[in-house]
Amino acid sequence: MDILLADKKIYKPQLKAVKEAVERISKVVVKTPLTPSFTYSKKFSANVMLKREDLQQVRSYKIRGAYNKISSLPKQQLDKGVICASAGNHAQGVAFACNKLQAKGVIYMPITTPKQKVDQTKMFGGDWVEVVLKGDTFDDSFKSSMKHAEKFGLVFIHPFDDEKVIEGQATIGLEILEQANEPIDYVFAPLGGGGLLAGLSSMFKEISPSTKIIGVEPQGAASMTTSLKEGKLVELESIERFVDGAAVQKVGSRNFEICKENLDKMITVPEGKICQTILDLYNQDAIVVEPAGAMAISALDLFAEEIKGKNVVCIVSGSNNDITRTAEIKERALLYAGLKHYFVISFPQRAGALKDFLDKVLGPNDDITHFEYTKKHHRENAPAVVGIELNDPADFQPLLDRMKANNFYGEYLNDKPNLFQYLV
Repeated sequence: MDILLADKKIYKPQLKAVKEAVERISKVVVKTPLTPSFTYSKKFSANVMLKREDLQQVRSYKIRGAYNKISSLPKQQLDKGVICASAGNHAQGVAFACNKLQAKGVIYMPITTPKQKVDQTKMFGGDWVEVVLKGDTFDDSFKSSMKHAEKFGLVFIHPFDDEKVIEGQATIGLEILEQANEPIDYVFAPLGGGGLLAGLSSMFKEISPSTKIIGVEPQGAASMTTSLKEGKLVELESIERFVDGAAVQKVGSRNFEICKENLDKMITVPEGKICQTILDLYNQDAIVVEPAGAMAISALDLFAEEIKGKNVVCIVSGSNNDITRTAEIKERALLYAGLKHYFVISFPQRAGALKDFLDKVLGPNDDITHFEYTKKHHRENAPAVVGIELNDPADFQPLLDRMKANNFYGEYLNDKPNLFQYLV
């Protein structure tokens, strides 16, 4: 299955190696259920099934690749210790493996990693791991960890661009094919660095080549989408870090070559849409997921017509979500839906001005959720930052019209990212 390109063989995971990985990880990895989703099956008139990798011991599929890699190391290398960089889920997989195999590990994580993921990593690793918080992004942590690995001679456990890691993630593909009662028409899977999709897609292309494989990235970190479009590996200058499990500036070189050949389509979904999916999964199905874990399901709307009557699998990749992020998740979902709007409102500095705004501008179903105002002396008008939540996106234009008609309108902030970042 290797392909020859410019006299250089490009790695592709072999079925034999993946079956060996299944055996190697079987004692620590849960064979997660492939469960029908009543909610999404009904919504899309399709047979939608969820591969629940959020139910792993470390609450993500990353345990597969991490354990497969570390447990395959020769004892001499294992005794020296291992090191990795991760935005959270790979870190937990490595920590769990180090504890289980009694190998020392150093784990670099971005300073911006949610506290829940840092605490879980320390818990799974126990006395066997040291956690180092360094840099603002995964790529920052990665560069620091590589320097550490070289200095102390540690084996680096790459989160996605490694053959054993890819083969570990590929075991998900074999499980799905074993569990499915009918041929699978579509698989939707999240992509950060590409290890999961590189492994999974290779198994499907060999065993079920008619299955369409769809990769899903966050809109603010579209490294694979950009690379595929340009036909070469591209490192993005900056990324949106909200979907921390998939916020990668450059995908793996091995993964890029595999995905370039195997993926039927690579798409992006807005972060706000991902947030709405998180809320829907919790409210409708009592499933708790992290942003990266909701990406595959978030893409279904874009394929609504195409998947009607089809057998569809979505990979729910992880559930390491920090509850303190709930307010931000709700806010982003409302903004995406056109239900939350921020303005600079020009208030006359006189008694009754706020009452006029409430009576003449605010609609019967509109709600003020944010209000910042400081009275300015010796001025006729003073600005206030006001956040308004609507029941229906169609209420926005009438609200705007009433503001202008009554001379309250100052500035709309939602489409001004330099100002808006201070509110959300």
